[in-house]
Amino acid sequence: MNISPLTLYPAIAHEIRLRCLLLLLEHGELCVCELTHAIGAAQPTISRHLAHLREVELVSDRREGLWIHYRINNELPAWVTNVLRETADGVKGVAPFTEDLAALESMPNRPGAPRCA
Repeated sequence: MNISPLTLYPAIAHEIRLRCLLLLLEHGELCVCELTHAIGAAQPTISRHLAHLREVELVSDRREGLWIHYRINNELPAWVTNVLRETADGVKGVAPFTEDLAALESMPNRPGAPRCA
């Protein structure tokens, strides 16, 4: 994998994409419905931003029935992973990132239950 700073920084410069990445970094893998609930944006909006992150290879996905689950691409170069981890550490306790985590933790019917919210 060969991701450059010119690809990474524009991708994470959008608030929704950054919020998705930081949630994925914290939780490992999340369904689109979980990201939609946590961030409070419409599903098509979240899906469009996740598609962008997938195109630049920051995330990978897998399908499970009706659900699509995303995770940080495990083939990212160490410097990219370090940028994401440093960013996550830098925004601990800062809105909207704290609200995203709280919303996700309080989400009813998370995947694994019979229905996704």
